[in-house]
Amino acid sequence: MKLNKKYWEQRYAENRMGWDIGHVSTPLKTYIDGLQNKELKILIPGAGHGYEVSYLHQQGFTSVYAVDYAAAPLQRILKENPDFPEDQLIEGDFFELEESGFDLILEQTFFCSLPPDLRPKYVQKTFDLLKNGGTLSGVFFNFPLTEQGPPFGGDLELYKELFQPPFRIRTLEGSYNSIPPRQGNELFFIFTK
Repeated sequence: MKLNKKYWEQRYAENRMGWDIGHVSTPLKTYIDGLQNKELKILIPGAGHGYEVSYLHQQGFTSVYAVDYAAAPLQRILKENPDFPEDQLIEGDFFELEESGFDLILEQTFFCSLPPDLRPKYVQKTFDLLKNGGTLSGVFFNFPLTEQGPPFGGDLELYKELFQPPFRIRTLEGSYNSIPPRQGNELFFIFTK
């Protein structure tokens, strides 16, 4: 199975989005609520329906970017936020993204949707997209790595091995405020370039 643009467009067209909880995930909402600088340049890869994108925009963050293979989720973000800067919604392949200098990359379900052989490429790409001192933060799924997916899973030791180096791990721990269906199956993290 090739997880390409056609695959993701099909998932949206068939409304097969098991990862979609219908709102901003609690761990990310809590993290966003603690951010003070509304001018941070923020990227959300694999934005999905863009709950985090919309929430950031509604909270006054002015430089929020989203990238997704599929057009449908980006169109939904615009429909719900007509004043959102359209040039900050990027339809395309995350790995081909040329915009850089991000202060923060927020990770929700994108990483665990990638086939495991692409994970080292993700680590390098996020590192390259961030400015020096920038932050990669969000949640990873915490269940055994599987051959079937997405999501493909992973655990704390695997993530440590993948991300350090090049990142400095500031936080990597069980998420205390996951929604009930995900309790015990999410790790919250903050990594610094």
